[in-house]
Amino acid sequence: MTTFLLFQLVSVVLLLLAPLLTSCHPLVLPLDCSDIYNNDNSRPSGVYTIYPIGATSAVQVYCDMVSEGGRWTVFQRRMDGTVNFYRGWDQYKTGFGIAAGEYWLGLESLYHLTQRRRYELLVDMEDFEGNKTFARYSSFSIDSESSGYTLHVSGFINGGAGDSLCYHSGQKFSTFDKDQDSNSRNCARSFLGAFWYNNCYVTNPNGVYRWGADSTITGVGVDWVQWKGRNYSLKSISMKIRPVL
Repeated sequence: MTTFLLFQLVSVVLLLLAPLLTSCHPLVLPLDCSDIYNNDNSRPSGVYTIYPIGATSAVQVYCDMVSEGGRWTVFQRRMDGTVNFYRGWDQYKTGFGIAAGEYWLGLESLYHLTQRRRYELLVDMEDFEGNKTFARYSSFSIDSESSGYTLHVSGFINGGAGDSLCYHSGQKFSTFDKDQDSNSRNCARSFLGAFWYNNCYVTNPNGVYRWGADSTITGVGVDWVQWKGRNYSLKSISMKIRPVL
């Protein structure tokens, strides 16, 4: 009888202590791909789940664990034209596509990420002849929706692509149904995309997926003007961020 009572007493004590014990060792959810890498640096590149806004905001992203030291969270990726990127504001806000292929993470998730940590940006790209290049920026962030998700990017480092992004810094995000650019026309409608258009663009990574050089319709492709001009639509482009060490 004594042993039984002792067992019951221990069980009650453990039950009472359980909340305290778990609060001392909370489950840490990964904010971005750098958290996944830091937890296990043997993880390969691939699709992982992160929580940019909190425990209820699970989203899948592609983590690049290889390029330029790895740990990159990819928020935009074009590679084969299987996903339509000519979409409205609500979809660019929440995200679309599939992390294993072409996708856009979502402006709201991207905003929360860049508010919680300081990030750098890498833009990888490839043409249809197999040439690869990149542009890198030491600072990247966006503002809240109430501020139009304004882009802030600086600290260009040339990986061979040239700088086609700093021209867009300080601009609000625009879609065909929400015109916030610096041009009298709607740049998203004119160039069939969605981006931080200025007057209008020097890069159009969310434009219509086309196949290389084509001058029949100028400016509506997946363009990085400083590398291939306005009449060459890239085979692939991906925009990715990681915390500044």
